[in-house]
Amino acid sequence: MSELTRLTIAEARTKLTAREITAVELTEAYVGAIEAANDSLNAYVTVTPEKALGMAKASDARIAAGKAGALEGIPLGIKDLFATYDVHTQACSNILNRFKPKYESTVTQNLWDDGAVMLGKLNMDEFAMGSSNETSFYGPVTNPWRATNSNEQLVPGGSSGGSASAVAAQLCAGATATDTGGSIRQPAAFTGTVGIKPTYGRCSRWGTVAFASSLDQAGPIARDVRDAAIMLKSMASVDDKDTTSVDLPVPDYEAALGQSLKGMKIGIPKEYHMDGMPAEIEKLWKQGMAWLKDAGAEIVDISLPHTKYALPAYYIVAPAEASSNLARYDGVRYGLRVDGGKDIAEMYEKTRAEGFGKEVQRRIMIGTYVLSAGYYDAYYLRAQKVRTLIKRDFEQVFAAGVDAILTPATPSSAFAIGDKELAADPVKMYLNDVFTVTVNMAGLPGISVPAGLDDKGLPLGLQLIGKPFEEETLFKTAFAIEQAAGKFTPAKWW
Repeated sequence: MSELTRLTIAEARTKLTAREITAVELTEAYVGAIEAANDSLNAYVTVTPEKALGMAKASDARIAAGKAGALEGIPLGIKDLFATYDVHTQACSNILNRFKPKYESTVTQNLWDDGAVMLGKLNMDEFAMGSSNETSFYGPVTNPWRATNSNEQLVPGGSSGGSASAVAAQLCAGATATDTGGSIRQPAAFTGTVGIKPTYGRCSRWGTVAFASSLDQAGPIARDVRDAAIMLKSMASVDDKDTTSVDLPVPDYEAALGQSLKGMKIGIPKEYHMDGMPAEIEKLWKQGMAWLKDAGAEIVDISLPHTKYALPAYYIVAPAEASSNLARYDGVRYGLRVDGGKDIAEMYEKTRAEGFGKEVQRRIMIGTYVLSAGYYDAYYLRAQKVRTLIKRDFEQVFAAGVDAILTPATPSSAFAIGDKELAADPVKMYLNDVFTVTVNMAGLPGISVPAGLDDKGLPLGLQLIGKPFEEETLFKTAFAIEQAAGKFTPAKWW
């Protein structure tokens, strides 16, 4: 049965349609894989086998009746940020203890409408705040990859670490994820998977727990580029319940794969050549340029001059929005409540102190500070002006004829769980987002595709950045890199 979990979404779709396998068989194989591996990886915080098998039986009936949806019978993992009807939805935070919503997020509803099967909810950094999946109330997720000749446990990246780990370890066919500053692309790079952050507004945010509302965007993490294209087609939609979602047709992204890159211009931003960048990252970047050139694209040097301000501006804007969004968690209506004290204000304080983890508390305090009367103009307003300049940099480059931009996805491969240097200095941890935050600040689409292994045998990714709502260009370009680089799977130890 474990052979079934090796199938990509595209391969499983073909076998299900041909009635070579059933959705129940496929789902049972994944449930078994989760039971065998989750104690080692901690990718799932809730598994829903009965629900999954019920959905799989319904899929088999629709396939038999010739009424199969685009994802009929495909078992997926869902990041714990997406509301799932009557199923654990806590953003991996203690403050949402025992919360089970009586509604479904638009993104997951779209997947169920297309016939997908829910295996369970995936671990993540608390409220999506983190770059290593170590801030979760349920403990860190373990990366299925290990360095050559080493048993050291590595992070899968964050915040969508459970999604990336589960996909890489074949504990789901694909997974939903979200990206506020790199939370899809960084874990995808760390685990040898493909992750795309679509254009802001491409997927509805309704029913997805908010971190920073002007930056958050849902997207898939998948085994390969084709599977990511299939998933995004189902996830994306306009939504009356989310006024930031855009009313544009959702293309058949899969149809873009294999299209010629001839005549395309790929920009290489000089500002991404960071001081102290590891030689192997630089080497991989040059290899990516060579692959795209061989595929017919023209490589051109470009400048994005405000890149150096992106990370500090992001860590003002995102915490500011978080401090506002997280004010709603007060212990009154749902989730954790810590009683005691003389009045309701003290109950708020006790609940929030116990309910939020240290990283979330840190960002709430930063956000509250930069929004306060004496500092709003000096910090928040200035960061928003910088954001406008970052967006303008990209607009000017694209207006000059560049079709997509190629950069590294991360400044390194996966690091150890509990890395003392990173734990002692939050700013060093934030630097993991250095190549990804500009994309969120400008609202653009970005994809991470596996491109090679470092000298420790760990996966590294390349990032492609595109024009608004031109995900098709990213998919066909990423597919060319994937064809040249091949696919990467961790050696099983769990």
